[in-house]
Amino acid sequence: MTPVDVRPAAECQYDVLALGEVMLRLDPGEGRIRSTRTFQVWEGGGEYNVARGLAKVFGLRSGVVTALVENHVGRLVEELVLAGGVDTSLIRWREDDGIGRTVRNGLNFTERGHGVRGAIGISDRGHSAASQLTAEDVDWGHVFGDLGVRWLHTGGIYAGLSETAHRNALAAVTAAREHGTVVSYDLNYRPSLWKTIGGQERAKEVNREIAHQVDVMIGNEEDFTAALGFDVEGTDEDLRELETDGFAAMIEHVSDTFKNLAVVATTMRTVRTATANDWGAMAWSRESGVVLARHRDRLEILDRVGGGDSFASGLVYGLMGGETLQTAVDYGAAHGALAMTTPGDTSMATRAEVLKLAAGGGARVQR
Repeated sequence: MTPVDVRPAAECQYDVLALGEVMLRLDPGEGRIRSTRTFQVWEGGGEYNVARGLAKVFGLRSGVVTALVENHVGRLVEELVLAGGVDTSLIRWREDDGIGRTVRNGLNFTERGHGVRGAIGISDRGHSAASQLTAEDVDWGHVFGDLGVRWLHTGGIYAGLSETAHRNALAAVTAAREHGTVVSYDLNYRPSLWKTIGGQERAKEVNREIAHQVDVMIGNEEDFTAALGFDVEGTDEDLRELETDGFAAMIEHVSDTFKNLAVVATTMRTVRTATANDWGAMAWSRESGVVLARHRDRLEILDRVGGGDSFASGLVYGLMGGETLQTAVDYGAAHGALAMTTPGDTSMATRAEVLKLAAGGGARVQR
């Protein structure tokens, strides 16, 4: 039995909406940011990536609530979003001031890393249009009441962009629950995002306030400690033991603190090298307790960015489809694994590939 009740599809225009910033990612491929002469561009954003995966991989009706500057860069981002199958009608467009003095489109420079050289991400998103989007800019009653949304996904990256974004996220999740929309929230703690506005303590304050309006809480081993304040005893070296002991205890502690939560889920990653990670996941609900996804030791990684977001979209897909928590977390772990085999923030997997891998399928050639 699935642990969440989802609104009927027939009464909703959207299966899922994401609230968050969509940035232009500049990717030097196999090179380095500091020395490259060419970049490939992708779109990406922690919250958006989930809606994009649910649209492109799983065929759901997805949209994004964000803001962009009305210039050629903003329209490039829109083109990429449209190519990902995500509806753009709820994007708010801001007037370009000519040089980005007051409002800009966010940029994200990311190199993938290889072997002993870790991945690097450098965000250039100050004064971005999305960070200035207010609760008054979006009629949340109309979005959830008139248009109808089955599932809202947002997270700690968006909430950490500014006090304005924090308040807008809180308004959105509150309105969503009032209209029977399921809310998922990915903690997605980023030290660079919080370091000049209060650090971990401020992150905990913001995320704990929003957590009271969340149905499905998602994170990784660092997020629950840094962004919510729940400690896990142990180190990466004994991660497998933590899966069944420390993390299970932590998840149950989270659910005891926030009794509104129907599901708590976490990815489990041990970084051996930038291109070899141990990868798994676990989830909890009151009905099923703690369940573990299939663990994949030394998973080969091409581009780790977006693996957690693809885990979230696979998990959400399973829960929206009425699957058991075990099946949903297996979908999430499989989708995250597949997404990290291709470049860019967003998934290039197919639904069939996700279901095959989740069921134990391998990598034999298909002819």
